[in-house]
This record gives sequence, C-alpha cells and structure tokens, in this order.
Amino acid sequence: MKVAVYGQIYQDSAIEYLEELLDEIAKEASSEVYIEEEFYHLYKSKNAEASFSTFTALKGLDTSFDMFVSFGGDGTILRATTFVKDLGIPIVGVNTGRLGFLSTFKKEDVRKVVQEFLKGDYTIVERSLVQIHADALDVEFGELNFALNEITVSRKDTTSMITVETYLNNEYLTSYWADGLIISTPTGSTGYSLSCGGPVMVPTAKSLVLTPIAPHNLNARPLVISDDTEIRLRVSGREENHLVSLDSRIASLENGHEITITKAPFAIRMIEYNSESFLKTLRNKLLWGEDRRN
Repeated sequence: MKVAVYGQIYQDSAIEYLEELLDEIAKEASSEVYIEEEFYHLYKSKNAEASFSTFTALKGLDTSFDMFVSFGGDGTILRATTFVKDLGIPIVGVNTGRLGFLSTFKKEDVRKVVQEFLKGDYTIVERSLVQIHADALDVEFGELNFALNEITVSRKDTTSMITVETYLNNEYLTSYWADGLIISTPTGSTGYSLSCGGPVMVPTAKSLVLTPIAPHNLNARPLVISDDTEIRLRVSGREENHLVSLDSRIASLENGHEITITKAPFAIRMIEYNSESFLKTLRNKLLWGEDRRN
C-alpha cells in the first residue's frame, strides 16, 4: 500500500490525527508513506525521530500511489489537486476544517480511512474539472490552468460592476452586468456558486453552471449547460483590469482579452466510502430535513 499525505502547515492540530493514520498504515505489510515536504517539516518539528520520504508539487508522485490523503478542509483538497494533477491518484479528505463538502471524513475516524480502504468499502467517483485558455494567462497559471470547483471572473479595484460578454459554442448568450461570473463544475456547485444562488448538482452530473455574482440585470439567473460546451468570455468595465480565479489561485487580466473555458481532458478521482456519501453530506452539512415536521 503506497500512500501520499498532505496537509496545511499552519494546522498543528492535524499532527495528532496524522500520527493515528501513520500508525494504522504501519500495520499493513510492505506499506509506503510519502509526506508533502513542508507538512513533513511541521510533523518533524513535533516528532524529531520521524523518518519518511517526501514529495513536492514537482517531484515524488507518480501513478503507483494507491491513495492521496488530505488533512484540512475543502480548500486543502483544492490545493491537493495541484499535486495530483492528471496522475489519477485517488484522493480522500480528512476534515480538520469547518464545512467539509469534499473533505468529509471525520478526523476522529481517521483510522477508518485505511481500514475501510483495505476492506474495499468504497467507490471511486470521478470529478470533472474546467480549464482556462487565454494567452495572457499562460505564464501565470502554466500547467495549473484547471480548477476542480470553479473558474471565476470578477471586478478588481472598483466598486463598479463589470460587463461579461458571454458566448456558448460561438453563439452569443448575453452580457452580464454584475460583480462577476462563476463557471462551476458539479463539485463546485456547493461552493461559491451556491452562495450566489446557483443550484446543487450531484458530482457525476455532466454539466456546468454559469452563475452571475450580484447581477444588475435582475432577470439573469444561473444557467446549467452541458459540460462539453465551449464558453468564451470578454470583460469590460471602468477599470483596466479584472480578476480571474481558478479555485484558490488568482491572476489579474487586462480587460478585452478573450477567455476560453472548457472541460479539462482529465478528471480527479475521489474516494467515496460507503459510510460517507454525497447525499449524506448534503443532509449533514446543509441541514436538509432538519425540520420539526420531519
């Protein structure tokens, strides 16, 4: 069993649960553990005798890994995808953060991450991604031009709204007058898009959703489209630049540049344990059904 482990270096509280995970993995014969380099230094500061191999975003990971364990919240999972990229390593999140739509496994049950995996009590769910193409952004994002949750264009250095001219498969859709526009995957439908009035989509849906941020054209509503649609955007506004964000990665782009957004050619594989499902997460995190009449 070959396992990669990643976590945020500011979360000292995760070390306790990391040690439990490492102890459980050690019970498996011929197991191998690699810890992300900076997270390993944090662990080493708490346990000087520890000795594990490490990896970085540039080296150390390959297709031979059985599992990638992320300690943190959903933001940590999003950063974990920049390590895994197109390697196809299944990811599971141990929630040491707050909400946890992606990082669903309770930290107190961290040993079950290994136990249930070895029993085969899980399924692999492929999560689609979106990717961006814009000549002016190639240097900024490089190979990390993809997002698991959403790609967003939004205003910068101004309180004035921007205009987002939008085309779908080369056909003009509309020009959104808004603070921005979110192009969300099914995975991201429970994130920023949801907070702006977008719909919840199951992770396996073959769709994307366009969700305007505080639109001034009041009849503008979120629009669900097929995920094989090519989306073209062009932003204008009072300021010279606007923001483009890919999950947690942000760049500034001069107005007028054309942005093309499509489904990425690879998917992120998430481990969904039989004891934890998307529908169960909806009930627990969004409190669906929490009504006295039920």
